Amino acid sequence: MKQLIFISLLLPIALSAQQVDKFAQLGEQLPTPNEYRNAAGAPGHNYYQQKADYKINVKLDDGSQKITGEETITYTNNSPDALEYLWIQLDQNVRALDSDTKLISIERMEDFRSIDDVKNQFFYFDGGFKIEEVKSSAGKDLSYFINKTMMRIDLTKPLAPKHEYQFLHQMVVQHQ
Repeated sequence: MKQLIFISLLLPIALSAQQVDKFAQLGEQLPTPNEYRNAAGAPGHNYYQQKADYKINVKLDDGSQKITGEETITYTNNSPDALEYLWIQLDQNVRALDSDTKLISIERMEDFRSIDDVKNQFFYFDGGFKIEEVKSSAGKDLSYFINKTMMRIDLTKPLAPKHEYQFLHQMVVQHQ
C-alpha cells in the first residue's frame, strides 16, 4: 500500500515534466504536406525559390575608415503571386549603434583582450548600413523603410510572377 501511495504522489510530477499534449492534432505536431512541401519536407510539385542577383561596387577608404558602395539587385519573382514590395536583409545592421544585439547577446570578459576590444564591441563602432538612396533601374526614387535588419522596398507597380525587377541602392559604413 505504501508503494502505491508513493507512485501516486510521483505520477503528477512525472506527467508535468513531459509537457506532452496527448490529444493534440497531428497537424499541430507535424507539418501538413501540400503542393510546396511533401510529407518528408522535400520540395513539392509547386515549390519555388525567389532569386536575386547582385552587382556590387565598393570603395574602401582606409584614411577615413569608410566603406561606400553601390549595389544593383535584379530580383526575379518565381512565386505564383504578384509582389507589391520586396524585403531585403541587412545583416550588417546588427552592428549599428541602435541595434538591440547588445541587449540580447552575452559576452564574457575573457573574450576581450583589451579595453579597446570592449569599447569597439559596445560603444564606438557603428557598423550598420547607412542607406543613402534606393532607386529603380530607371533612376526614380523608391519608397523604402528600414526596421533593424530588414528593409522593405515598395514597388511602383506589382512585380508579376516570372518577371524581374532591378533596383539599386547606395550605402555607407563608417568606423567612427
